[in-house]
Amino acid sequence: MLFITSSKPAKNEYKKNTNEGYIMILSLSIIFGFLAVGEAVVYLTGLKFPGSIVGMGLLFAALQLKWVKPSQLQKMVDTMMANLALFLVPPCVAVMSYLDLVARDFVPIVTATVISTFAVMFVTGKTHEILRRK
Repeated sequence: MLFITSSKPAKNEYKKNTNEGYIMILSLSIIFGFLAVGEAVVYLTGLKFPGSIVGMGLLFAALQLKWVKPSQLQKMVDTMMANLALFLVPPCVAVMSYLDLVARDFVPIVTATVISTFAVMFVTGKTHEILRRK
């Protein structure tokens, strides 16, 4: 037996969905706003540094100074982390188009990757040891 119900969502459900949409738009606006500011800083100063990294550094500073609340970004960050693989596909495809360069410089690339990985692990371990003592 088929029951036809109203296509209108319940009042509370509508309010919840509207609030979640607002939070997602606010989160995206904050993230893209800092990206734009980072790009502008690089353009205006002539820094030889990616604008996206400058923007994320500024976002980090704003979070540390409590100008931006983590709760304002949490929903969008969770969504982005759940779909992280989608963000990695374009760079992987781009690397495949330069496979001849990767093959030519394979040994230096692997060497740099291995050394930097162990360096990060070592520094992280030492930092953890120092912080645990305090």
